[in-house]
Amino acid sequence: MAPAGGATCLRSRLGRVAGTIKTEAVVLRSLRFGEADRVLHLYTLARGRLGAIAKGVRKTRSRFGARLEPLSHVELMLHQGGGELGTVTGADLIRPHAAAREDPYRLGVGLVGAEAMLRLFHEQEASPRAFGALTRFLDLLDELPARDDPPKLDPLSLSFQLKLLWLAGYLPHLGSCAECGGEGPFAGYSPRAGGVVCRSCAEVTGVLALSRDGIEGMEGLLHRPLAEAGEARVTGRGAREVLTVIASSYEHHGGFRLRTLSA
Repeated sequence: MAPAGGATCLRSRLGRVAGTIKTEAVVLRSLRFGEADRVLHLYTLARGRLGAIAKGVRKTRSRFGARLEPLSHVELMLHQGGGELGTVTGADLIRPHAAAREDPYRLGVGLVGAEAMLRLFHEQEASPRAFGALTRFLDLLDELPARDDPPKLDPLSLSFQLKLLWLAGYLPHLGSCAECGGEGPFAGYSPRAGGVVCRSCAEVTGVLALSRDGIEGMEGLLHRPLAEAGEARVTGRGAREVLTVIASSYEHHGGFRLRTLSA
């Protein structure tokens, strides 16, 4: 995945005026607050993860309420005072991603990706590569065809989560046994060691069973860009095993579980 800019690009797309930030952002979550407001969980190009309040956004005559739906890619003006939450003072749509919200299957895939982003990238620290991966994921989501498997097993969902683990520093190790360094054949995955393990080491308590379908599925998803996730042909047993590896990585390295993966 190519970086989404770098320092020069970041400076060119970020403006600051006396307590005000102008930045691209994706709305990851939106919660009702009071009678007419919403609290937004955002991932921004300028500052990484931010929280903000959109005042009066639930009123019929709100001037930017429809622009702040979950999964929307927007350009925001945020006023930051002394509290934890900024205040939205302006919002312009870049990509609404309405097609993703209006289709149940696409929405299911999108919500998994949004929650993974929230939990893995929770710091107020800019990551142009993570932001670029997120916006690319959402662009592909608009055209995603439905499958027979649940949304959480969709190749795009699995690929995006694996790439987020990589960007967060938790890339699953697949080249050699994570316990003894042997070359395989591999028969399991160790969340503690963060990689595949050989048949001998797979007898250790806490190792997850992993078939050839699961290993090849992870390799295919990691080595392809998001746009080619479907070409990895990871389905059935392999997809379920890849998801188990992803979930175990969240729990072991981050200490959390995604609610969207339990649905």
